[in-house]
Amino acid sequence: MAVHEPPHRSEGFRLPSFRSNGSAPVSVSDSTVSARRDTHAARAYAFASLRLLTGFVFLWAFLDKTFGLGYATPSGKGWIDGGSPTKGFLSSVAAGPMESTFHSWAGDTSVDWLFMLGLLGVGVALVAGVALRFAAVAGTLMMAFMWLAEWPPARHLSDGSPSMSPNPFVDYHLIYAVVLIALAAVSAGDTLGLGRLWAKLPLVRRSHWLR
Repeated sequence: MAVHEPPHRSEGFRLPSFRSNGSAPVSVSDSTVSARRDTHAARAYAFASLRLLTGFVFLWAFLDKTFGLGYATPSGKGWIDGGSPTKGFLSSVAAGPMESTFHSWAGDTSVDWLFMLGLLGVGVALVAGVALRFAAVAGTLMMAFMWLAEWPPARHLSDGSPSMSPNPFVDYHLIYAVVLIALAAVSAGDTLGLGRLWAKLPLVRRSHWLR
């Protein structure tokens, strides 16, 4: 009787394993998981860095306009010295459908308070990594009004002089608004911030819009 050898089973393609000090070989799946973790961590830290830098922009604007640090606001003309943080900007609006409205708002006490509280609130929220959704809404609204004040679509100012607008639609106010929305969407406060602790508060659990 003839004896038939069992067919040889193909083990398929395998990557060579490298053993070091008796350790188990690293599989392809483990390498993939590790790569994904590294990518996720890099993305999280990138958004956290963007959050902190954007928060500093808002906080610095608040501090400079409040104390007159000598940059955008001259020394001695800060809000604390009796100066108005909105009068100079709004009174110089020279284009757009809300030109006269902005002129009437320039230097108004309630407008000053709303603007400064907005700068402070958005700045603190971004730096701390909390209430990013609320900060995104408030900051986007603020940027929208400032975009209207700049009015990039205008080719000429109200006096007929060229506006020198570099772009008819996109300016830094629009970019800041998109950044704020993106930071809230990816929960950028969870890394290098207090976002995770903030999310565990009972009030925040009940009201997700505070997240």
